[in-house]
Amino acid sequence: MALKLNFSGFELECGTDEAGRGCLAGPVTAAAVILPKYFENDVLNDSKLLSEAKRNLLKPILEHQATCYATAMVLPEDIDKINILNASILAMHKAITLLDPKPTYIIVDGNRFKPFQTIEHQTIIKGDSKYLSIAAASVLAKTHRDAYMEKIHEEFPMYNWKQNKGYPTKEHRAAILKFGITKYHRKSFRLLPEQYHLDI
Repeated sequence: MALKLNFSGFELECGTDEAGRGCLAGPVTAAAVILPKYFENDVLNDSKLLSEAKRNLLKPILEHQATCYATAMVLPEDIDKINILNASILAMHKAITLLDPKPTYIIVDGNRFKPFQTIEHQTIIKGDSKYLSIAAASVLAKTHRDAYMEKIHEEFPMYNWKQNKGYPTKEHRAAILKFGITKYHRKSFRLLPEQYHLDI
């Protein structure tokens, strides 16, 4: 099914999405994107349905063709303070704040959001596989976050974030058990299965 370009009828409609919500380490990253009126792309879809190669191919195309886009991060220490849902919404708000021109309507992937200024919004479940602007936001959030995780991998290569991007893989959890945690880990998350105890 082809993704739709617009939900509201407003020309400056922005789509927003986040990446990294279920990770044990690293930030939650959001993107907000306004696409031009006649934008088309047959490859673009929910970032989870695309290969890494396709996401990396789409990233410069989207950045070049978007009317405007922005990405923003909320770091682990803030995720621990305000919880991951609030951190995800905060990251989306931060990204929307950076858009120029300012959007006149916001469509959001998922079912939870908080009003942003006085701009009307709509949450859309599986919005990243229904609307092009949300799909574009999902790809940009994911590629920007992956690049950040690859960068901090150099600092702590034993966790293999280059590969697992901070998600709770067996290998990542085994490394936490062996080496403990870093400043990039989310202390409010269950970092190990219940039978193990971690000194935080």
